[in-house]
Amino acid sequence: MSDLLQRVTAIARTAKQASRALALASTAVRDDALRAAAQALRADEVAILAANTQDLAAAQARGLTDAMTDRLRLDHARLEDIAAACEAVAKLPDPVGEIIEDWTRPNGLRIVRRRVPIGLVAIVFESRPNVTIDAAALCLKSGNGCVLRGGSEAINTNIALSKSFATGLRAAGLPAEAVTLLPFTDREAVPALGSLRGIVDIIIPRGGPSLIEAVVNSAKVPVIKHDAGICHVYVHARADLAMAEQIVLNAKCQRPSACNALETLLVDAAVAGKFLPKMAAALAAKQTEIRA
Repeated sequence: MSDLLQRVTAIARTAKQASRALALASTAVRDDALRAAAQALRADEVAILAANTQDLAAAQARGLTDAMTDRLRLDHARLEDIAAACEAVAKLPDPVGEIIEDWTRPNGLRIVRRRVPIGLVAIVFESRPNVTIDAAALCLKSGNGCVLRGGSEAINTNIALSKSFATGLRAAGLPAEAVTLLPFTDREAVPALGSLRGIVDIIIPRGGPSLIEAVVNSAKVPVIKHDAGICHVYVHARADLAMAEQIVLNAKCQRPSACNALETLLVDAAVAGKFLPKMAAALAAKQTEIRA
């Protein structure tokens, strides 16, 4: 066993053991942890943004594109969005224990399908540091432990964010090790995580095609994967055109660098002449390049 595999295994095994506390924790305790994590993120803003400044400087030195750098950048508003996301997850209904189906067979046998935590979820992602907290919050809400492996370009930011989330876990009496970030950037850490049968229960890659392919090809545990974005909006002939304009602006301009930003706009020919000139002007006002 290589030194890296030993380190990854040790971290994952500790997270697996700690994850049991999340599975057994009440709804109130898990939600308290999420709210405490949001407070910790706000309290740690100076340290988090300083770490992000380090990553941005390194990104510029490496010649990362403007789009990649924008995905990496945090400021007060973006950090507030991350903290608010924790609070929003805390307000969601608790999925743990939810009954999906419940029926009784003719012989009197009752069968119930109930949601339960998976166990330890490994999540591999790329440059956007908000994914660190999004992933941690969703795993905590669903009673799962997680091991996170972010992109090397965001390592300092991710470490700072994960420390704040750990503060939230401890504040609610939960083990901080249940949500763990791999604190190193070796590429071999990804296949190492995916090889840990009996420790890692599932692995989720979030990123570009090469990352997803690498995880799928090397993993020995189940994988949940997504495909490319290529997000479309279609405007029907009977659509409310004012509403459609606002939907398109929000889908494209709120965060153009995000993988789920709008890329293709399709408009019914019956309203194209009326809708497209006004839509084009609105997009141009937002400095959006149009390719037609």
